[in-house]
Amino acid sequence: MTPPVPVDWTALRAQARDAMSRAYAPYSGYPVGAAALVDDGRTIAACNVENASYGLALCAECGLVSALFAGRTTSDGPAPRLTAFTCVDGAGELLVPCGRCRQLLWEHGGPDLLVDTAAGIRPLSELLPDAFGAGHLEG
Repeated sequence: MTPPVPVDWTALRAQARDAMSRAYAPYSGYPVGAAALVDDGRTIAACNVENASYGLALCAECGLVSALFAGRTTSDGPAPRLTAFTCVDGAGELLVPCGRCRQLLWEHGGPDLLVDTAAGIRPLSELLPDAFGAGHLEG
């Protein structure tokens, strides 16, 4: 999947940093922000939201996927897909999503999702090789 327009990674990182500034991270003190382009032309962003029960914390990527579907109706057509993704920490530095979040991004962006990393822009297939997906559940 190629993004429908060239990716302005500087602007996307700025949106992730802005989202990070609103993170709720009173327990870890580790705010995270994420931003992504969607194949329907939108740009979405989200931040992490912690909970006193650490396992119930919501990663920024979880909020991002929720934003991907928020406000949609069944008449909006096929499910939207992420095309480009970036994630930053409290200092605004690039983060690579954890394994759980890579799997979540795989479900909603697939192997060609472009991911902004310190090593450069990489397809998600390089960050999550041999991923498990919906195809494994068919037939």
